[in-house]
Amino acid sequence: MLLKAVIATIAFALVLATVNSAFAESNITPLDASTGIEKTITSFSVPKNNKLPWGFVEGKIANPVEGHPVIIQIFKNGDPVHFAQTDVKEDGTYEYKFRVRDVTDGKVNKIFDGEYIVKIFKVVYLPVTTALV
Repeated sequence: MLLKAVIATIAFALVLATVNSAFAESNITPLDASTGIEKTITSFSVPKNNKLPWGFVEGKIANPVEGHPVIIQIFKNGDPVHFAQTDVKEDGTYEYKFRVRDVTDGKVNKIFDGEYIVKIFKVVYLPVTTALV
């Protein structure tokens, strides 16, 4: 019984609907001389036959500015469907978990279904450039 629960937990962790960071594009817009907003755009897909309840956005910021949360915006066909913010941990990591499917009283509610665009905004320190004289 315990082995079954462990296998189910591992399977659940491996097949959660997740943001596809392999196809992400990023750019930084300066706010001042030392900080900027890094915007990452990526895709998020929830298959029609999805039976799992959760999706998540996670990442690690190499140079986060302390005290600034990560802002997450999810769009479908250009329309906003979900906005959130999450704190950045001391090691620069962040995670936001959200429901993609719910079953209440035997009725399935697909909160997310299909293809989405995810925009992630992080406040970062700008790279230091050294001028040669």
